[in-house]
Amino acid sequence: LIGIVGYSLFTLNSQGLFDPDRWDIFNDPLVWLDLLRALGTTLQMALFGAIGAIALGMVLALLRIAPTRWIRIPTTGALELLRGLPVLLMMFFFWALLGLDQFLAVVISLALYNGAIIGEALRAGIVSLPKGQREAGLSLGLGGLQTRLLIEFPQAFRNMIPIIVAQLVVLLKDTSLGYIIGAQEFLRRGRLTYEFFGAGQYAFSVFVVMIAMYLAINLTVSWIARRLARGGSR
Repeated sequence: LIGIVGYSLFTLNSQGLFDPDRWDIFNDPLVWLDLLRALGTTLQMALFGAIGAIALGMVLALLRIAPTRWIRIPTTGALELLRGLPVLLMMFFFWALLGLDQFLAVVISLALYNGAIIGEALRAGIVSLPKGQREAGLSLGLGGLQTRLLIEFPQAFRNMIPIIVAQLVVLLKDTSLGYIIGAQEFLRRGRLTYEFFGAGQYAFSVFVVMIAMYLAINLTVSWIARRLARGGSR
C-alpha cells in the first residue's frame, strides 16, 4: 500500500497536479462558502433520509414479525422489492415520473431503500433476543405491541447499532447519486466549481478537497458508531 501510494503521488506530482497555481482558487472564501453550502444540502438529504429510513425500518420490522400471515407475507414482498431496486432507479421514478423536486426524490428514495435494509437488521435483532424477554413483558401485563416497543426494540437497536450506522454511512454516500437527476448536492457543486474556473486546471484540486470532506464526515460517523457500540456492550 505504501508503494502504491508513493508511486501515485510521484506520478501526480510529475504531471504538475500539485503546483500552487492549481490550488489558488481555495484562497477565495466564496469558493469554500459555495462548497460548504452544497455540503450542507447533502447533509440535509442524508439527515432526512436517515430519519425516514429508521422510522420506516421500525415499521417494517414490526410488520415483518407480525403473527398474522396476511400482514407478514405482503411486508416480506415489499421488503424484497425495495431491497432489489437500484436507488438511482427510484430517484428517476420519483423525479421524472411523479414530478417531485430533486431534493424530495433523493430523500424518499434513500429512506425507502435504506429503511428496508434497516428493517431487516432490526428484525434480526429482535429475533435474536431470548424468548424470555418477550415473556417477561407479557407477564408484567404489557400488550404485544408495548412489549415490542418498550422491551425488545431498545435491545435490538443496541445490538444492531454498528450495522445501522454503517448503513447510514452508505446512505450519506448515496446522496451523490442525486447528481444524476440534477440535485444541487455536494458533487454537482464541486463539478460546477471547477468547470467555472477551468476544468483542466482545477478539476484535480477540487476533487481532492471533496474527497477529504467526504472522508472527514464518514470517519466521524464511523467513530461515533464505534463509541456507541462500546457503550452498548458495557
